[in-house]
Amino acid sequence: MNKKPDLAPGAAGAKRAGWMMVSPAMVLMALFLIAPFLLAFVVSFTNQRLVSPNPTEFVGLENYRQMLGVGVLTLAPQRDDQNAIVRQADGQPQYPNVRQFTRDHPDYPQLNRMREWFQLPWPGETRVLVLAKDVIFMKALVNTVLFALVVAPVQAMLALLLAMLINQPLRGINVFRTIYFMPVVISMVVVAFLWRFIYSGNSGLLNSLLAQLSFGYFKPVDWLGQPSTALGAIMAMSIWQGVGFHMVIWLSGLQTISVSLYEAAALEGASHWQRFRYVTWPGLRNTAVLIMVVITMQAFTLYPQIDVMTRGGPLDSTQSLVFQAVERGYGKQDIAGGSAISVFLFLFVLAVSLGQRYLTREKD
Repeated sequence: MNKKPDLAPGAAGAKRAGWMMVSPAMVLMALFLIAPFLLAFVVSFTNQRLVSPNPTEFVGLENYRQMLGVGVLTLAPQRDDQNAIVRQADGQPQYPNVRQFTRDHPDYPQLNRMREWFQLPWPGETRVLVLAKDVIFMKALVNTVLFALVVAPVQAMLALLLAMLINQPLRGINVFRTIYFMPVVISMVVVAFLWRFIYSGNSGLLNSLLAQLSFGYFKPVDWLGQPSTALGAIMAMSIWQGVGFHMVIWLSGLQTISVSLYEAAALEGASHWQRFRYVTWPGLRNTAVLIMVVITMQAFTLYPQIDVMTRGGPLDSTQSLVFQAVERGYGKQDIAGGSAISVFLFLFVLAVSLGQRYLTREKD
């Protein structure tokens, strides 16, 4: 019985040629992506520092416990000998010092070395405080998630709107496509420097423009110097910078939809909204999944804007996970702590991406 060859000689040669072509990229990915992540994963279970005379020791999950440790502390107002609430000069109740409970208190060992993160709204005069071992990391986590929740849908919707506007057979439409896409080809560092001058609190372009539009009634705002506006300002800049890239992806999806479908919908008397709902949006389903996954992953890697514009301030209001990983790993020389943040971010983004893929899967 004659054996059939697995591959024809030509196919085997093509297969070898294919592996030879992709091997340089695979080697580079292994050296600069896979190997560093595996190394970071191992280092996150140690106490390694960038420069330290002490030997590296295995500490298990201590870095992750320090990073993710949270607790709740309920404080009742202090009372005097007559069981009356002790009040301050302004009439507010006086409470025990939080440090009494977070400095080796025998009844609260789980709160050891924690700091106040925020206060929960609670009826009455009882205070309920949420504590964390690493308050800055928690702020960075909340800021990163909030950034992704705002930037991803807003940027996707604006990009879709722009794509639909320029997907018209009009004269000179390529000029508008170039204008909208132009911020994408500029480095984020350059864009961040530019917008830092735009947001300047004294003579910034934004304050000057708003003052002129309001005939002098608008008072200048230090957009990057106030905790209430700093993160929102960075969100606006990030949406402006990246919307052109996703506009092109939406545009490619729009141009794959057959024109005959729109003609049939028009003959049936469908309105513009009905054409979008029953023709355009179903045809963009796969494109929408791709864009949401890409935007979300990009949003979680928030770093250059923070590094150039605010350095995590003011009052840690613009901290991000990537900025914290770099700051700890190289700024504070805590390689183990920075590696733990990097591993956590990878697993977190992976879980979000898998969740998005599950929710947007095709159902029978």
